[in-house]
Amino acid sequence: MSSELSPRGAAPAYDDAEKGVSEKVIVYPVEKKALTYPADEKKDIFVNEKKDVAAFQQPQVKRDPYALQKGAPKKKTSKVIIAKLWYNTYRKLFTIAFSINMIMFGFAVSGHWPYAVKFAGAFAVANFNVSILVRNEIFGRILYWLVNTLFAKWPPLWWRLGCTSVLQHLGGIHTGCAVSGIIWLTLKVVNTWRNHINENNAILIVGIFTNVAVIVTAVAAFPWVRNTHHNVFERHHRFVGWTALFLTWAFTIMGDIYNPTTRSWVPDGRHLVRQQDFWYVMGMTTWIVLPWICTREVPVDIELPSPKVAIVRFRRGMQQGLLGRISRSAVKEYHAFGIISEGPHAKYHYMICGVQGDFTRSLVNDPPRTLWTRELKFAGVSNTSTLYKRGIRICTGTGIGAALSTCIQSPYWFLIWIGSDQEKTFGPTISGLIHRHIEPERLILWDSKVRGGRPDTMKLLRDVYKSWNAEVVFITSNYIGNSEMMEGCKEYGIPCFGTLWDF
Repeated sequence: MSSELSPRGAAPAYDDAEKGVSEKVIVYPVEKKALTYPADEKKDIFVNEKKDVAAFQQPQVKRDPYALQKGAPKKKTSKVIIAKLWYNTYRKLFTIAFSINMIMFGFAVSGHWPYAVKFAGAFAVANFNVSILVRNEIFGRILYWLVNTLFAKWPPLWWRLGCTSVLQHLGGIHTGCAVSGIIWLTLKVVNTWRNHINENNAILIVGIFTNVAVIVTAVAAFPWVRNTHHNVFERHHRFVGWTALFLTWAFTIMGDIYNPTTRSWVPDGRHLVRQQDFWYVMGMTTWIVLPWICTREVPVDIELPSPKVAIVRFRRGMQQGLLGRISRSAVKEYHAFGIISEGPHAKYHYMICGVQGDFTRSLVNDPPRTLWTRELKFAGVSNTSTLYKRGIRICTGTGIGAALSTCIQSPYWFLIWIGSDQEKTFGPTISGLIHRHIEPERLILWDSKVRGGRPDTMKLLRDVYKSWNAEVVFITSNYIGNSEMMEGCKEYGIPCFGTLWDF
């Protein structure tokens, strides 16, 4: 019987062959008799048929070896692995930077280091200087370039993994020095207040405003603020931070040109430029201004393969492992996305913007013709892929934006992309880049819609890690997926680096 639907319309009338020739129904009497059987036979007229039915077995259905079994209990991760992942290189670098400062601070406040008490302001701005420097995009690119050039493939694996870990977690130095700088600045303001008889009141007032502005800037950068209220973070961290910079200049210059002995202002430029805190603040200003020199408004083409995604195309190619910031405005609401490119000499590079907030939704609802961006892009963890002989790049959903360039530009990297109906969701541009540049033997595209759900990610990763003879795994996923894969890799001893949220 055919499973196709019949054409719509009224059902046809029965013909004579279907209803019978005669319309009269004649009933004949039938004598009911019990069935009889030979004595040597069982009273069962379907013996053979029953035997066949009894012998029949359900055919085995071939199961996907990597499909995640529904209802399977989730394996618990040991507390030791969770603790190791929590106390990562980011927190280690924070501990080092903060501890060194607190040891010096302890000597200062205990009276064992008068120099630090006298120049507490210099210690504050020195910490701010380092904090801003390690977040500077130009400095970061230089650092990544040096490491990738000097240590590509030949040193021991533990050394290369250490290099990647430190570069990825430089934010630990950023926050450690920033918090330490606030503490030193507070000491400076307290000392100014204690000596207010000899100090000018204007210096104390400016110092208090500077301290408050710096604290607000730091609080706005807490991970829970940054990740859940991005615009709040950016407005306060950037604009209040700029205000804090101007106030720091005022506080530093006023403190340097005021003579507490004579209680008078001495506006001597030669004396000013000999002060160490003057040059620390100059360094802070330079590191803040430099990236903004590279900001440009550039033409873009936006492809909308689905309501969930916007593919933004820019002119010129890029090396792998870079990220870029884009905005509709010159100075506010910048958002970072991974860059996809076929290489530095390619004609275009792309960003995949998944619809999550107001900014990305506006790209779909009202596609712009131009966007503001910093022409000098900043490096991400994938940029260190050149350190390794072979590796795996696993990602989910829009994480392909940060992962794809590495696998396009290097034949030694294996791509695993987990998503739902990727070709339809992300369109022909991204699919074309994948199929043109990545051979089937180093590519797994897991479509959860076709394959009936998510894969057993760790089984998939373990098998590919062994067969590909990989040295490291780079992960780009959401918070839950990232945590599961990081915990699994640590448990099986697979070196891995995942997405950061504490940065």
